[in-house]
Amino acid sequence: MTTSSLPRLCWNGAFSPDPARGVSLGDVRALVPRLETGAAVLRNGAAEGRSGFGWISLPRADCGKILAMGDALSKEDAIVQIGIGGSALGNLMLHSALLPPYWNELPPSARNRPRFFMSDNPDPRDVETIWSLIDPSRTSFIVVSKSGSTAETMANFLFFWKRMIDALGFEKAKERFVVITDETKGCLRPFVSETGCRSLVLPGDVGGRFSVLSSVGLLSASALGIDVRSLLSGAAAMDDLIASAGTPEENPAWMISALSLLHAKAGRNMNVLMPYADALEHFVEWYAQLWGESLGKKGKGSTPVRALGAIDQHSQIQLYTEGPDDKLFTILSVREPSVDVAIPSAGQQSLREIAYLFDASLHALLSFEARSTAAAILKSGKPVLFMEIPELNAFSIGAIVYLYEYATALTGTLLEIDPFDQPGVEQGKRYTYGLMGKAGFEKEAEEALSLEKRFRNS
Repeated sequence: MTTSSLPRLCWNGAFSPDPARGVSLGDVRALVPRLETGAAVLRNGAAEGRSGFGWISLPRADCGKILAMGDALSKEDAIVQIGIGGSALGNLMLHSALLPPYWNELPPSARNRPRFFMSDNPDPRDVETIWSLIDPSRTSFIVVSKSGSTAETMANFLFFWKRMIDALGFEKAKERFVVITDETKGCLRPFVSETGCRSLVLPGDVGGRFSVLSSVGLLSASALGIDVRSLLSGAAAMDDLIASAGTPEENPAWMISALSLLHAKAGRNMNVLMPYADALEHFVEWYAQLWGESLGKKGKGSTPVRALGAIDQHSQIQLYTEGPDDKLFTILSVREPSVDVAIPSAGQQSLREIAYLFDASLHALLSFEARSTAAAILKSGKPVLFMEIPELNAFSIGAIVYLYEYATALTGTLLEIDPFDQPGVEQGKRYTYGLMGKAGFEKEAEEALSLEKRFRNS
């Protein structure tokens, strides 16, 4: 694969001549020294093995153990992954982007791989429904928690662990669980030693929302037939481009980071990511956690906004074009479809008004709509980036995953914050521990109950 196989970022539409709130290419170029410093921080952090920086090395990491275990899981009837946030969104993103839609509804002969279920939110209806849809003797579970302390994940794990023991007995049940956790820390590592169930390591220097190219995302992807090596090759190719490109015009990560920072300073502190492909709907969900949780700190950051073309073209574009000028837009379009459908013509005279659709294709319609939406946003005076993805394959998805991981981390360095922690998330976790009665969190329970009186108007 060459750089022509990588996504292409078109950035000229993000510049504005408005003297009060405009952003120019010159403004971006003025940030080059800071971008270079930020890039050095990321590279040095990865080289030194600092906590949080390990995702940079994942595209070139050895994935042999993951592929071997994925091959074993591929023979199951179903796989249930138990995780939340970074231990779930990346999997759903890869699957929706690279597998046929309605995967679980396809007949076994068309899939030739397991059905897949994600148990993330601890909703009792969800876990009971998943249990009703699987055969315990033909299902494997992937349990993902770096710390082993995530309440939602552990609650769902305990539900399925007990059900499986009741259905199969301990010895057979343990053979159906794969635990992905820290190599030494947390309660799941001792659980692996105690039970003898299978396990993979979640690298200690990789945070959850940056973990999709590790065992967290790659094990289920491999089991379902996604080309993991091509996925990693795409990420590595994007890394090569970012490392070698010395100007923002050549470096898409630098451009995304610089424009996000400059437009936020100009009052556009919302970033709308809008792909024109159903397969990328979960990509936007994954991006929202990556961007929001990494950068929303110390009163800084910009809000990620999820949209999907052409659905949100019919629900949000009115706001986007004629509403407040507080957003930076990115439109994603796919150049070559993996599947296309011709729009039939019709002989009825009453339908002649829509004859412009006859003999065109559904992909052409989506492609023109993506370009038209970008044009409409630009005409309204709002800034817009346009990214064209050559095609939806493992290589290109790996490339855009790495691009947004890098751009997010780089933006964190420009904002002078730590993009790899999540103190606001941890506070909510501590309140939950206290309210659920975990020892040592009594003060947090008391504080949470006091705050609850405020939001309940009492």
